[in-house]
Amino acid sequence: MTGPERIDASCGADGCGGKILKPGEGLLKEMEQYAARNYVPIVNRDTAELLIVLGRLIKPVRILEVGTAIGYSAILLSGILAPGGRIDTIERDEDMVLKAHEYIRRAGLADTIAVIAGEASEVLACLDKTYDMIFLDAAKGQYPAFLPECLRLLKGGGLLVSDNVLFMGMVDSGEPVGRKKRTIVNNMRTYLDMLRSDPSLDTCILPVGDGVALSYKRMETEMDDEQGQNSQET
Repeated sequence: MTGPERIDASCGADGCGGKILKPGEGLLKEMEQYAARNYVPIVNRDTAELLIVLGRLIKPVRILEVGTAIGYSAILLSGILAPGGRIDTIERDEDMVLKAHEYIRRAGLADTIAVIAGEASEVLACLDKTYDMIFLDAAKGQYPAFLPECLRLLKGGGLLVSDNVLFMGMVDSGEPVGRKKRTIVNNMRTYLDMLRSDPSLDTCILPVGDGVALSYKRMETEMDDEQGQNSQET
């Protein structure tokens, strides 16, 4: 079957839901080619494979993505959802929203992935759900502003995955940064300091892709246990 509305053959008759597509396969390969031709930022292969592994470990029921672009990572993440799971993904660019809707429809995932159009800061403040996993891949200079709302929406025991945190190696290089990139780099350094200093988080930075921060949000019982141990030691 041909035409723009076709479901990719590698997804089967019911679309891609429940099937983990890997980078370079089927519809994802087409999306990678589209992104390369049109200079659309999507996660690179190493980061995509990391997301798949993390998802298999977590088995999330609800995922929030901040920064949809054309829907590449949302479609990728759909395969690791627990049965009945859903993804909410936020995008401010109208053209990207339309393209993401097209790919999500072709993948047969319109009932699984909801694209929310709007500025991330405004949308995040309005959400009242909680999520097992949040993937932050939006405007890099805004990460510090996004963090409080992301933590509010993240369940205890959930995982915040932040992409591009090393920003072309500039964040931890120690080298002088040009004026055009200085604000983004400084804001990203602030963001990493916020992650590392937050008592509710356990964070590690991985040199995968352009840098990925993994932040586990402790459950209240875990924090209570640690406080009890600290009081006994003192």
